[in-house]
Amino acid sequence: MHVTLCPLLPLRFGTCIFPAVPLKRVWQFKISLKEVTPPVWRVILVPEEYTFWDLHVAIQDAMGWLDCHLHEFQIRHPDLQTLERIGIPQEEPVPLPGGDPTLPGWQIDIADYFSDSNTTAKYLYDFGDGWEHDLVLENVLQRDSQADYPLCLAGERACPPEDCGGPPGYERFLEAIRDETHVDHDGMLKWVGGRFSPEEFDPMEVRFSDPVERWRIAFDDETLI
Repeated sequence: MHVTLCPLLPLRFGTCIFPAVPLKRVWQFKISLKEVTPPVWRVILVPEEYTFWDLHVAIQDAMGWLDCHLHEFQIRHPDLQTLERIGIPQEEPVPLPGGDPTLPGWQIDIADYFSDSNTTAKYLYDFGDGWEHDLVLENVLQRDSQADYPLCLAGERACPPEDCGGPPGYERFLEAIRDETHVDHDGMLKWVGGRFSPEEFDPMEVRFSDPVERWRIAFDDETLI
């Protein structure tokens, strides 16, 4: 299976894939980026019939990541209580201690794992930089017939730039761009595109991608099964 990362996609507000039967409920998740101060977080609503792949795409878009790297959910199996990995299986998976290899997220519904008694998970992105997010199912709500899902309800602060070196690298990056006398000030600003405002975030500006289209680009049009 060939995976092409960092897709350039046309984005549409509130895009999601609906099943033949209209969804009745949406799930409210809070995503919090760990080891970054002040905190970077988002609150999103997603259809209850989403798969983990669909949720991954929504998290990427809400946070502001570019989906250039591998990802993984870590969540307790609701019955076995084992810690399981859900994401993109690799040819040579390395299981967690006492755990199993990565399960394919596009084959697993979030409803198979999340419940009122199993509300938390970890979402890992970019295993090199090591971005870790706390994921919490905060509420289950009736769907608004006038709304399109997913939706970003709230959040604070900009997503760190891709490939900046994880939380320690992001801290060094902020130090450099804030201090005009810093030896790396000009270079860092040029690298990030000339401007970066860590406090800026507007949930109304979030654009959600079609998870099926993201799949087709990432996996070279292979059938989503």
